[in-house]
Amino acid sequence: MKNSPPFAVVTGSQIAQALVGQEKAVTSLVEETYRRHGEGDTVNPPSYFLRFPDRPESRIIALPASVGGSSPVDGLKWISSFPRNIEQGLPRASAALLLNNPANGYPFALLEGSIISAVRTAASAALAAERLSAARSQPRPTRVGFIGTGLIARYIHTYLAGNGWEFDEVGVFDLAPQHAESFAGYLARCGGPATTVRHETAEDLIRASDLIVFATVAGAPHVHDAELFAHNPLVLGVSLRDLDPAVILASANIVDDVEHCLKAGTSVHLTEQQTGGRDFLDGTLYDVLLGHTMLPGDRPVVFSPFGLGVLDLAVGKWVYDRVREGGGLTYVDDFFHELDRYGS
Repeated sequence: MKNSPPFAVVTGSQIAQALVGQEKAVTSLVEETYRRHGEGDTVNPPSYFLRFPDRPESRIIALPASVGGSSPVDGLKWISSFPRNIEQGLPRASAALLLNNPANGYPFALLEGSIISAVRTAASAALAAERLSAARSQPRPTRVGFIGTGLIARYIHTYLAGNGWEFDEVGVFDLAPQHAESFAGYLARCGGPATTVRHETAEDLIRASDLIVFATVAGAPHVHDAELFAHNPLVLGVSLRDLDPAVILASANIVDDVEHCLKAGTSVHLTEQQTGGRDFLDGTLYDVLLGHTMLPGDRPVVFSPFGLGVLDLAVGKWVYDRVREGGGLTYVDDFFHELDRYGS
């Protein structure tokens, strides 16, 4: 009987502890992974959507991926979105991340995935805010506004702050006033000089902000007026489906990956369907990182990140290594069975 390959389970509390104070390190890792993806040293197939006829608002998404480099890993992110969870006091999203050994294909760890997903999303947003601001040759924005104030908004604020961003004003809007109030409470606990402003409408927040973060659960565009963006803000369209094609067409547009982002009813996908082409895209974040794409200062700039599985794998492997080095891994003995090929 051959020795069983090790298999570990990494809990959410372990992951959260490993990530404390690591905003700059994780953002650097995300940037490195974007560069690796742009250089072709990753495999990132299309995401697979599991939908339910009796629960059309819900879905589970599979994101298979592979990352090369000095710490290669294969794997799968399995993330659900069940909006009705909120009515039960549960987060909308839950996730698990499976890591596979590239040498033999065996899975070697299962990680709680929602924190990793939130962190890689937040790090991607913070990286984009920094690089896209620089590509416009303009000062950093000083008034940030959050439309949607759930877990992702909190992580994005944490990662902006952890990467040195300071704001004079933080705007807050959510369709659920209690969520906006909770987010305002989080901001108060963070301290700092920023003034928190609760806005009555998304439109008021947009007009008052030069960095706008969309972190909603919107399934279709709800912001239609391009004139709201006449002050040319930087927009992080993290939730992907908030902006009408009219807003996209009036803006400079950067995506994380063209083929991934132009599908599944995203704002840029709807714009492609409306125009019949992709000329409205100005490039990818990788293009910006390489300095191949400069952005105008006289139009809004919209970043639309579909969310790449390679980012989850890279961050997940980084967390796994930190927990392992600290001696904190919990192994499941004999997880694999019948390892003798010939049954002897």
